[in-house]
Amino acid sequence: MKVTLIKPGIGSIISGYNINEGSMEPLQLAILAGLIEEPDEVVLFDDRLEEVPFDEKTDLVAITVDSFSARRAYEISSNYRIRGVRVILGGMHVSLLPEEASLHADSIVVGDAEPVWKQIMYDFKNGTLQKIYSPGFGIPQDGCFPKRDIFKGKKYLPVSLMQFSRGCKFNCTFCSVSKFFKHSHQCRKIDDVLYEIEKDKLKTILFVDDNLITNRKEVKIFLKELIPLKVKWASQSSIDMTGDLELMRLMADSGCVGNLIGFESININTLKWFNKSPNIRDFNNYKEALTTFRDHGFLTWASFMVGNDFDNLDTIQRTVEFAMKSKFTLAFFHVLMPYPGTEIYQQFKAEDRLLYDGHWWNHPDYKYNHAPFQPKMMSAEQLREATIKANKDFYSVSSIAHRMFDGRTNMRNFINFSIYTRFNYVLRKTSI
Repeated sequence: MKVTLIKPGIGSIISGYNINEGSMEPLQLAILAGLIEEPDEVVLFDDRLEEVPFDEKTDLVAITVDSFSARRAYEISSNYRIRGVRVILGGMHVSLLPEEASLHADSIVVGDAEPVWKQIMYDFKNGTLQKIYSPGFGIPQDGCFPKRDIFKGKKYLPVSLMQFSRGCKFNCTFCSVSKFFKHSHQCRKIDDVLYEIEKDKLKTILFVDDNLITNRKEVKIFLKELIPLKVKWASQSSIDMTGDLELMRLMADSGCVGNLIGFESININTLKWFNKSPNIRDFNNYKEALTTFRDHGFLTWASFMVGNDFDNLDTIQRTVEFAMKSKFTLAFFHVLMPYPGTEIYQQFKAEDRLLYDGHWWNHPDYKYNHAPFQPKMMSAEQLREATIKANKDFYSVSSIAHRMFDGRTNMRNFINFSIYTRFNYVLRKTSI
């Protein structure tokens, strides 16, 4: 039997970004591939990087779906189904909107796929494929490991994705992750993570955890075990980690290069509206937190969401100026997205502020980086243009040159400098 795994792109892209540049490995599909046993065959097609060969013979197709790629995922599914090939859909969007996803597939997975994947394979072979599988959530990747050779020949960034944990305990109003995992957080078995690093000979790692440091006790044990493996790694973590100097030291000793931090806003009212609790607690200590990052030599990739109910064109510009002054290695300015199922989505829906018939992810006129709602302090078009300008300004030649000269971070050593120059180059290309 042949199984085809698909990572969909997001279809037609305009509005100042070519986000398929600098694509990363679709780890979730490699995890599924690792569960497919011989003599069954498995192949990966990444719609972001290559044509999907719909006429190539296959028995079963599995597609991972997020909200941005939902419309394209449904198109790909349709192309296979009209050829008589059965399709399974999974991923966060499917779990948030199972009724919608079921209309576009022979079967869907709600929740983690690993616990039911072998059952799915058995059912398919025996002609008893169920319409829906709902395994819920448990220990991530319990006893299973990615099959990374499906990435060979793909032009991914030279960093290996892996996970230590899944989920997030916080309850941010904009976050679909929190909704998906029902505010839960689970760590993998430490021995499994260490075995995966050694087995795949990983040396440069991006932990894709929603918040790596959620379980402080467990992550400290892991970091101590990670030290002798001499890897370089980065993660996504919350800013409150700077208050735990033992944790920061262990991160540095174990090879941490930097962290993606969700600042979201420099306005306390916005953070309260977002219910971004770690940022609210540390809001008056941003300067000290950034100093702590620098003291440990960590690069900082800052993420901001613009277009919230307290934003206007001036506050967006001030946010960019804050990011430049802070000399962040990278910064990302995103239009606030009302993801299905989130509190923000429900609020905008109640206030009749959703555009594109309220289902932007399926609407043929929606394009990436457009605002799918009516902002309070500007028009949707003004928000789109301001977001594009924010990214262009941050990755301008003058900004890149200004931010480069930070001897404690961006120019601390050759590795940091290489990361800084390479990724600023990529993001400058994708923002113009």
